[in-house]
Amino acid sequence: MLSKLLPILMLVIGIGGGIGAGIMLAPPPEETQSADGAEGEGSSENPEMAADDKADETMAAQDDEIPNDFIKIKNQFVIPVVEREQLTSMVVISLSLETKPGMAGKVHSFEPKLRDVFLRVLFDHANMGGFRGAFTRSEVLDPLRTSLREEARRFLGSDLIDVLILEITRQDV
Repeated sequence: MLSKLLPILMLVIGIGGGIGAGIMLAPPPEETQSADGAEGEGSSENPEMAADDKADETMAAQDDEIPNDFIKIKNQFVIPVVEREQLTSMVVISLSLETKPGMAGKVHSFEPKLRDVFLRVLFDHANMGGFRGAFTRSEVLDPLRTSLREEARRFLGSDLIDVLILEITRQDV
């Protein structure tokens, strides 16, 4: 008789333990916002802070509504890597610019000048050994990205958000 009750008893204990563990490990209940915008019962009732929070949320929502433009630089950049007065490899890079909306015309009008300054930065990077070894590591590419962004901002201003490296390859000669 005990052998028939033991599985049922184990089942009841297992279910009870599972329910207890679920209750103990459940996340705390989320605070809900009341109609006046105050959170829960223990929040401060400062209407100025609530208005500031609403204004921040509205600005963030407006920023999310207007996406940035991504403008691809038409041609790739080809950079020779020279060591001891001898060509050792060629690096090919494709770049794109992340800008605020409506900057495509300005970018295309400055494209020859942008290509020139980008090539200067890329040649300097190559001459400093930036394309040797594991050249795709983030600690190697981050200074290059920063230099490209700073040079592009000289012409495009703060409307330029970032310079993106879309493709980068190295062919040893």
